[in-house]
Amino acid sequence: MTGRTLALTFATRNGTTHQDVTITHCVVAGWTGRDKVALEKHIKELEELGVKRPASTPIFYRVSAQRLTTANAIEVLGNTSSGEVEYVLLQHAGKLWVGVGSDHTDREVETYGITVSKQICEKPVASVFWPVEEVAPHWDSLVLRSYILEDGKKKLYQEGKLAGMLSPDDLIKDYTSGKALADGTMMFCGTFAAIGGIRPASRFDFEISDETLGRTISSGYDSVSLPILG
Repeated sequence: MTGRTLALTFATRNGTTHQDVTITHCVVAGWTGRDKVALEKHIKELEELGVKRPASTPIFYRVSAQRLTTANAIEVLGNTSSGEVEYVLLQHAGKLWVGVGSDHTDREVETYGITVSKQICEKPVASVFWPVEEVAPHWDSLVLRSYILEDGKKKLYQEGKLAGMLSPDDLIKDYTSGKALADGTMMFCGTFAAIGGIRPASRFDFEISDETLGRTISSGYDSVSLPILG
């Protein structure tokens, strides 16, 4: 079976370990908002870009694991793609872990095929993951943020607490019909509306913050635009 091997760090309150992990299944969960008002806002901002409403919420798109990357730069076609911060679940060695990533998506392609758009761009992820069991007691207080470089300045692009998202248990239950995720599965778990609207940027930084335990996982990447010649 094909997959993507990533060099990851598993950080617990007792220490850290570094492992090369092969991801065999990548899933992007869409429309995962727990807050129906916020979910509707995100649906409408995408409708303004020509993206059709989803057939159901949540919905799960399969993506090639080869699209996963921890690199600090990706190549994109033209200037119609953008990042969006998401919490990321990883089932590894019989244990569930949480990290953060960007479901970078080509917005032009998204207007005529969401499933296709998910395959067009790389899916950057931070290399650090926490055990879900360590953050479960204060899960709703975890914060996702993203920033873009705009007019030469770093600007807040997205921000929200995971209280606004469906929980890991609920998402996994919907996806697997009640079973645990298979080992080697990575799942992107939804995003928040963009502050000021969805737009491309040459730099995208993203993070998940645990203020209760005083720690943050962060990463970022440059988008290098390739020409579209016809």
